[in-house]
Formats: sequence, C-alpha cells, structure tokens
Amino acid sequence: MNSLILFLLFLPGFLAAQPRHVYTHPAMGTDFRITISAVDTHGLAAAVRQAFKRIDALEQSMSDYRADSELNQLSGSTKWQSVSTGLYEVLRFSRQLAKQSSGAFDPTVGPLTKLWRRAFRQQQFPDREDILAARARVQWKDLKISKRRQKVRLRRPDMQLDLGGVAKGYALDVVGALLREAGFSAFLVDGGGDLLLGEAPVGEAGWTVQVEGTTGLPVKRRNIAIVTSGDTYKFLDYEGVRYSHLIDPRTGLGTTNERQVTVAGAVAMVADGLASALCVAEDPSMLSYYPEYNVMMMAR
Repeated sequence: MNSLILFLLFLPGFLAAQPRHVYTHPAMGTDFRITISAVDTHGLAAAVRQAFKRIDALEQSMSDYRADSELNQLSGSTKWQSVSTGLYEVLRFSRQLAKQSSGAFDPTVGPLTKLWRRAFRQQQFPDREDILAARARVQWKDLKISKRRQKVRLRRPDMQLDLGGVAKGYALDVVGALLREAGFSAFLVDGGGDLLLGEAPVGEAGWTVQVEGTTGLPVKRRNIAIVTSGDTYKFLDYEGVRYSHLIDPRTGLGTTNERQVTVAGAVAMVADGLASALCVAEDPSMLSYYPEYNVMMMAR
C-alpha cells in the first residue's frame, strides 16, 4: 500500500492553527490530491486513508487495464451477472449518457480504446481493417442494465467495456461523500485536474479555481465539481491530420476537432461524462437533460 504524504501549506491570512492539509496518492493513472481546511484534525488521517482505500477499490473494480478487474471479468459471457454497487451505478449512468448523446459517449468502446492505445505508443496509424473490426464490436445498446436487480448483461461475448470517461468522476464523488461523513466538509479533491470542491476553506469565500486555457481572473467556488476534457497532451499526426486520444465510438477514429470542454455541476461523475461526450460531439441537445450543469467549450 502506498503511504500517505502530508504537507502543511500556510497561505497568507492563515494562522498556524489553521493550515491546509494536503495528501496525495497515485491511482487511476494519475495522482489524487486531497486538500482539507480544518482547525480540528482529529480523525483526519484515518478519513483520508479510507478515502484512498476506496479509490484503490474503485480502480480494481472499474479498470480496463487490469485483467482481473470486476469490469473485465464481465467480458466473455452473455449471462446476467451481479456487480458491485459502484460499478452498477457507473454502468447505468454510462448507458444513459450513451443514449442521450446518440453514441458520442459509449461504455462499450473498449475494443477501439485498446487499438488506439497501441497506435499512440507506436505513433503509427491503425490499419483501417482493424478499425472497422473493432468498431463492429462497439454498441452501447448491447449493454443491458437490470432496473430491478444489481445486474448487467453483455449481449455479445466479444464486448469490452471502458469507463475511462466517468470512473474518475465517480471516485471524486465517493471521496467527497466520505469526507463529509467524517466531518471534514471543507475539502478540495483533485483527480488529475478534475476537481470536486466542498465547503469553503476556513476564513475564505471559496476555493480559488483557474480553468486551464482561460485568461480571466481565478474565481472562488465551493460545493461543485469542475471537470475538463480535451486533446492537449495525447495525439497522433497522420497525413497532416491530428487525431486525439479521445475516440469517437461512431467512427472508430480519434477526434480531430481540437476542442477543450469544461463542465461544472453538482455531481463529478455527470460532469466527467458530459465533458467526455461533448469533446467528441458538440451536440447541445444532450445538455437539455442536465440544465443545471454549466459548460464552457474552447477550440484550440
């Protein structure tokens, strides 16, 4: 188990008795950082350990990298299978968003994800026949979710699931709920740049947030999730076209729109999924299902 790293950060206006406590932990291919503002820290270290333990458990459940993950164990069978509460909630939302986005978001995109990961490692465009073959195995309608039981079913045994567009957001929500229950409601949870903000730090109006790529002044926010998705760092240039690591399940290709999307709202899982879907397809119709979420799109 990775040990916790504790930093005490003293900012202007803070007394020595009111530090911000920052803990970091690697998981889900990134670093999770929990910042707590609290005077009474009794039980804080235990709460953070529990939070990181939950993140590790979610990674083991929902990772498509790990052959023994709960997610990957669903493949190969067309029978109804019982799943954990977390995986059930994420799969149910993912299928809902797939329908609302007309397939721009698709949790069955696994075959294409694996194909393009190899392409990015080798910096070589995938064979067109391989793209078509992988694309033929992607169809969100073939993921069945029981409404009455905590079970799911894949209609074809060769399906592969990928929850990369929502799992991290769900982990933020789980950590936020755990910290609130433990009595530490003034928090900022950062999962690789995706944020979940709790109550404001001691003596302040909110957490200071600056959206990447914007030139405006930082703003104070609290009790909100802020998630950004885009193609800034991973892409492949082929015949004069830049293909991003964000895969369009409908075409089988990496997106070429060079777009960054930031979504803010109450639930990090929803914000995460919307940001992913809107990066693939700028379709405002899906936003009608989530009127309380704010969206900012920027072209690169």
